[in-house]
Amino acid sequence: MTGTLPSLKRDEAKEMIRLGGGKVTDSVSKRTDFLVVGEDAGSKLDKALSLGVATLSEGQLLALLGKEAPSSLA
Repeated sequence: MTGTLPSLKRDEAKEMIRLGGGKVTDSVSKRTDFLVVGEDAGSKLDKALSLGVATLSEGQLLALLGKEAPSSLA
């Protein structure tokens, strides 16, 4: 994850990803499947883009996990 998510706290998002069967890491590499991107994203976004890593918004993450996104994120 990079940046500030609109409605989820970082710990909440990490727990949701883990419960959904995903793994959360602190860095981006060519083995990274997705980077969740919030506002004011940092250098992780630049690295993900250079490596061709797919990026997800908070709403897209929630949809992938089968959770309902707040109406402002849909």
